[in-house]
Amino acid sequence: MTQQDSAGYGERLRTAVDKYGQLCVGIDPHPGVLDTWDLPHDASGLERCARGMIEAVAGRVAIVKPQSAFFEAYGSAGVAVLELLLADARDAGLLTLLDIKRGDIGSTMDAYAQAYLADGSSLAADAVTLSPYLGAGSLDGSITLAEQTGRGVYILAATSNPEGASVQRARTADGVTISQSMIDFAGRCNADAVAAGQWGNVGVVFGATVPADHGLDLDNLGGSILAPGFGAQGGTSDGIRDVFGSAYPHVLPSSSRGILAAGPDPDAIRAAVDATQESLRG
Repeated sequence: MTQQDSAGYGERLRTAVDKYGQLCVGIDPHPGVLDTWDLPHDASGLERCARGMIEAVAGRVAIVKPQSAFFEAYGSAGVAVLELLLADARDAGLLTLLDIKRGDIGSTMDAYAQAYLADGSSLAADAVTLSPYLGAGSLDGSITLAEQTGRGVYILAATSNPEGASVQRARTADGVTISQSMIDFAGRCNADAVAAGQWGNVGVVFGATVPADHGLDLDNLGGSILAPGFGAQGGTSDGIRDVFGSAYPHVLPSSSRGILAAGPDPDAIRAAVDATQESLRG
């Protein structure tokens, strides 16, 4: 993706979701997955798993979400595999959401942005996850670069891990929860896109296992919602509808273990993807 492309991330995502469905396939090649696939715990096993997943799901889903940590664990050889995965996905017409959860300030955050959001970087994805807990304003430079290059970001708002609530449900001096303040921040970033009738490039991460009575307002977000925790972690297609209500059409339910466990047979992976997509269509 380059800044010369006419459509930003939000609109490209909407087009792909309309064509393929809402499922986001997580590519998390942790040691247990490599064992299931009878692959060695090294960069060669990592590559066979990661690139095999791209080959299997291409043409069946809108977007894939590689978890950077499982590649970084193998050092430079693992990062090289991640670069190959991103290139394979791009060649296959798949959007990529790289799960990095980076968050810092100043020149450090600018360097992260250059690595993952700048044209010409071998690690650049269509979108990335970012942590706002050094202040939402610390992400301004990354969001600006994403807008310039037609990419997207997802800001952590209400994550699926239970311990996250102790921070995310704390309230600001105005009485608003941190989660809601992050959703509202993303909504402000998307205001121009919404005014143009488009999906914005700034989404939020909002867990599929968050209780349905969460009390958070997503009506003015204007972007997409990454919903981890779907599938093996307990989130269900019916439950997601309860959690997100009218915002459900903007949700990307993310399933990794449930799809990866079907491998290494590509036909079995495709069958798992198709079944999951069907359940989400309801």
